[in-house]
Amino acid sequence: MSEAILDVHDKPKAGQWISLSLQHMFAMFGATILVPQLVGLSPAIALLTSGIATIIFIIITQFKVPAYLGSSFAFIVPITIATETGGIGSAMIGAMFVSLVYAIVALIIWKTGYQWLMKLLPPIVVGPVIIVIGLALSGTAVDMAMTIPVGDASEYSLLHFSAALVTLMTAIICNIYFKNIISLMPILIGIIVGYAYSAAIGIIDYTAISSAKWFAVPEFLIPGVDYSFQVTPTLLFVMVPIAIVTISEHIGHQLVLGKIVGRNYIKDPGLHRSILGDGIGTFISSLVGGPPKTTYGENIGVLAITKVFSVYVILGAAVFAIIFSFFGKLMAVIETIPTAVLGGISILLFGIIASSGLRMLVDNNIDFGNNRNLVISSVILVIGIGGAKLEFSETFSIEGMALAAIVGVILNLILPGLNKNELDDGTE
Repeated sequence: MSEAILDVHDKPKAGQWISLSLQHMFAMFGATILVPQLVGLSPAIALLTSGIATIIFIIITQFKVPAYLGSSFAFIVPITIATETGGIGSAMIGAMFVSLVYAIVALIIWKTGYQWLMKLLPPIVVGPVIIVIGLALSGTAVDMAMTIPVGDASEYSLLHFSAALVTLMTAIICNIYFKNIISLMPILIGIIVGYAYSAAIGIIDYTAISSAKWFAVPEFLIPGVDYSFQVTPTLLFVMVPIAIVTISEHIGHQLVLGKIVGRNYIKDPGLHRSILGDGIGTFISSLVGGPPKTTYGENIGVLAITKVFSVYVILGAAVFAIIFSFFGKLMAVIETIPTAVLGGISILLFGIIASSGLRMLVDNNIDFGNNRNLVISSVILVIGIGGAKLEFSETFSIEGMALAAIVGVILNLILPGLNKNELDDGTE
C-alpha cells in the first residue's frame, strides 16, 4: 500500500472534504444515472438511492470500508425483461428478492466461512456469464446509437450516429490518454461532450428543462401504492440468478479495495457484512423505485489515484448525491440527453462489461485446452447470447442470461475435475 494522504478513519478539513466528496460523486454520476435511463427508471431516484445505499453500507461495515454503491449494470437485461412481462413493479419486486439472496448468503458466510461460495462460483462460470451480460446488450447499444423512432418503427440516422461517435471517442480518449482523475470519469465527460455536440447539431428537445421546477421530489415507486405486489416464478428466475455475478463482482471489489488501502476486508469487517450492506442497500433502493446497487470500480479507482481513503469523504459523496437528486432542473437536463449519446457511451460500457469477463478468465489462467472449461464456457455463451428458454407454462419460464448462469453453476458442479483450490483472501 502506498502511504495514505488520509486514512480510512481520518476526517478532512471542511473545504477539502467538500471538494474530495464532489470528486467521488462525479466519478460515479455518469454510470449511476445511465442505468435508469436505459431501463425506464427515474435518474433522480437512482441518484437518491445510491446515496442512501452507500450510507447504509458504511454503517453495516462499521465505518471500515470506503466504498460507494451505484446502479448495477448487471441487471439491465433482467429489469427490461421483467418490465416487459409485468411492468416496472415486477422489476422492483425481483430486486427485493435479489437482496434476500444477498442476506441469506451473508448469513451462511457468517456461520460457515466463504470458501464454499468460491467453489460454487469459480471464474470459469462467472467470467462467461459476465461476457453474456455485455454482449446481450450490444444490439441495444448499437440501435440506440444509430436509429431514431419513426412511428412504430425506427430508421437509420447518420446525424444521430455522429453524436454517438463523438460521445464514444471522447470517452475513449479520456480513458486512454489521461492518467489522472479524468481517466476515471470517461462516462460523465463523454456524455457532457456528446450533449454539447448534440446541441450544436440541433437534436435536443429542451421542453422538459423549461417546464421543470428548480426543486423537485424524485419519482418514488412504492409497492401497494404505485403497483401491486405480485410474485411469479418467472420473475424470480429472471432476476435472482444475476446475484451469481454481482456477488462475485462484490468479492473482487473487496479484494482490490483491501489491497489499495492495506486492509483485509474479507476478514474485517468480514465478507458477510459487506454483502449484507450491498443487499440492504439494494432492498431499500428497490422499495422506493431505484435500481439494484453494487460497489463501484470508478470510486475504487479514485481512492487508488488520490490516496485519500477516508470513509468520511465517501459519506460526503453520498450526501451530495442525495442533495443533487432534488435538483429538478438538473434531472430535467438528464432527461433531454439524446438516445444517440446514451447509445454511444453504451457501446463502450457494454463492451467493457464483456471484456471484463474475458479478463477474469485470463487473470485466473483458465486453460481452454481443458475440455471441461471449454464445455462450460461454450454452453454458457451460446445459451445466454442465443436467448435459450425453458418455458414450463405461460407464467413460468427461465431464459437467456438467467438460464445461462444456472446451467453454468450446474455444469461446474457435476462435470469431473472440479477445482478444489481456495480463494486468496488477500492475506500473505
